[in-house]
This record gives sequence, structure tokens and C-alpha cells, in this order.
Amino acid sequence: MPFITYLSGLLTAQMLSDDQLISGVEIRCEEKGRCPSTCHLCRRPGKEQLSPTPVLLEINRVVPLYTLIQDNGTKEAFKNALMSFYWCSGKGDVIDDWCRCDLSAFDTNGLPNCSPLLQPVLRLSPTVEPSSTVVSLEWVDVQPAIGTKVSDYILQHKKVDEYTDTDLYTGEFLSFADDLLSGLGTSCVAAGRSHGEIPEVSIYSVIFKCLEPDGLYKFTLYAVDTRGRHSELSTVTLRTACPLVDDNKAEEIADKIYNLYNGYTSGKEQQTAYNTLMEVSASMLFRVQHHYNSHYEKFGDFVWRSEDELGPRKAHLILRRLERVSSHCSNLLRSPYIQSRVDTVPYLFCRSEEIRPAGMVWYSILKDTKITCEEKMVSMPRNTYGDSKGR
Repeated sequence: MPFITYLSGLLTAQMLSDDQLISGVEIRCEEKGRCPSTCHLCRRPGKEQLSPTPVLLEINRVVPLYTLIQDNGTKEAFKNALMSFYWCSGKGDVIDDWCRCDLSAFDTNGLPNCSPLLQPVLRLSPTVEPSSTVVSLEWVDVQPAIGTKVSDYILQHKKVDEYTDTDLYTGEFLSFADDLLSGLGTSCVAAGRSHGEIPEVSIYSVIFKCLEPDGLYKFTLYAVDTRGRHSELSTVTLRTACPLVDDNKAEEIADKIYNLYNGYTSGKEQQTAYNTLMEVSASMLFRVQHHYNSHYEKFGDFVWRSEDELGPRKAHLILRRLERVSSHCSNLLRSPYIQSRVDTVPYLFCRSEEIRPAGMVWYSILKDTKITCEEKMVSMPRNTYGDSKGR
């Protein structure tokens, strides 16, 4: 029987019957193209015209598959099998909102593992652009509606550079529940919890406010469930923005150094120039050199004049500080114009209303922790670099 003939008969039977033969399914037939001539099943007997192409049924109500089964015993068995497969990897039974694992579903440590502990995905907060000292990170809670219960998230952060042995230097570990929500952390780090588009889904955030400019940082996150299992690691590596410079002040210092170097330089003037150049940051010193050479290079560049006026030893102490500026930042510091601005960005600051008892961390569910949150503001000074003012 051609498929279209079967559908037509089924639709006719459903229209003539008082009972709904098919629950939740609406059958509509319409012509959308034609079957290929090579399909013999599409030909109607005695008619040369080809039957219409079958159209996928449109479902107007979504129901679980097991509700379509009439036999109660079979329906219950099918329901339990589907719930076990979806929430407990097919290796346990769903009891309320958790999984009772089969005896074969235990890991080498003797912990039940039929309900998987998913890997959290650490990411930069889309609402907070990283600055030279501030970085905000966030992740979506991985606790499912049924199964594994997340007890805590552990966040590790460390600065990575050529002087640090990354295998020996582990950085700092922060417990989201015990360190951040409890208030034991420093004022440089704040934790938050909010909700996304779906109210049942929690989004956790951590903002770091005291990082070093132009520093390469590695952040690592993993979840801990109530039985002590650890999830896979999620990592974000980023470099903070270049150190802030006051371009107007840098130009003023360049003019001051030129006037001190100009003509006969007394011992007092030499010491003033030396102190001035040693007091500014390495990035400001780089910018001072840029302005000095832009305006006064015809009288000798900054390096040569410093060696000539201050002597090789003092000049070396000053100039070697320029080596601290990375190649990335040194390119930006050569920009014709550098402007400054201050962004004020809101962030969530949350504290726990209850004290988690010592030794009971694994048995506490993070999502059930009662917290109090308030919105705070953080000021984020920035430099903008361009070829002309206002760009």
C-alpha cells in the first residue's frame, strides 16, 4: 500500500471514530512536489498521475513516549528504563531526585559513578571587559535536576611567566563555598551567583580586582560532588591589559628631562633627573623616552643623552627597567596618542547566610546554600591607543 493511501485511510478512520486513535498527533496531508518516476510505490493503480510526496507529520503536543503505551505494567517499566538511561547512564534507578546506582556502577575508589559529574565550562564574563588589573570569570552550574549533587567549585589561579616553574608553582586555590561565599577571601576577590534565561539554572561568577598589569594568568576550575568526586578541569588563560600611563604627565616629564640635560648639568640637576626617571613605572619610562625622542632626538636620543649626562652606571640602572615592558605593550606605547578613560562596571557580591560545618563539606549541596547578594561597582581605568586624538 502506498504511504499516502495509508495516511488517507488512517485520517478517515480517525475522523469517523468517536475515540482518539492517536494521542497527541495531528495528521494533515498536502501536496509538496512529486515522487520520482522511478518509485513504483508512488503510482496509483489505473492512474497515470503520480501521488503527492509524503510530508513529515507535524507534532502539536509533546508527550513522553511511555504515555503512548496503554498497558500500565509496560508503561511503568518503559518509564523507569528511560529515566535510568537519561539520568543514571542506564546503571541505576531514579529515586526522587537522585540515582541509586547498581552494584556494578562503582569506581576504583568505591564511589558510585552511575550519575556523571559534568565538566564546568569556565569563561570570561561577557559583561566585564578585562582591564590591566580586573578580570571577571563565570560558569554555568553543572548540577542536573536528577542525579549528582555539586558540593563546591575549586578555582585555581596563578601567574605564568618565564621566571616561574609552572610545575612547582601551583598558585592559589579558592573554594567557592568555604573561601569566597564565607567571606574568608580577601577584598581583591568577590563571588556571585545569578540566574540565566532559565530560572532553574544558576550562573556562578568570580571577579579578581588586584591582578598585575601585562601578566599572563592561568585559571583552572573543577567541580566537587557530595561524594568527593572531581570533575574534569576547565581552563582559561589570558593576559591582562598593559599598565596604565598618563600620557600628558609622560610628556611633561620628557620636557623636564630635556631641560635638565640641556646645557651644563650640575650634580643637583643630574640627581633630580635620575630620581625622576627612577620614580616612574617602566611603562611610563618607555612613554617618556618616546616623547623625548619625538621632540628632541635632533639633540641626541634619550639613551645617548642619559649616558652622557648621568654616566654609564646610572643610565644603565634606568634603561634596564625598559626590559620589563613586553613587546606587545611596547608596540602600543609607541602609538602617537594615548588617552585615558574610567569605566564603572557593576558586579555581584554574594555572602553565605549559613556556616558550613567543618568536615561536612561533601554533604552540603552548593545550590541549596542560602546567600545574600548585593550589586557593587568597580572602577576600571583604561588606556586607548590610536593614530589620532579621539580614536
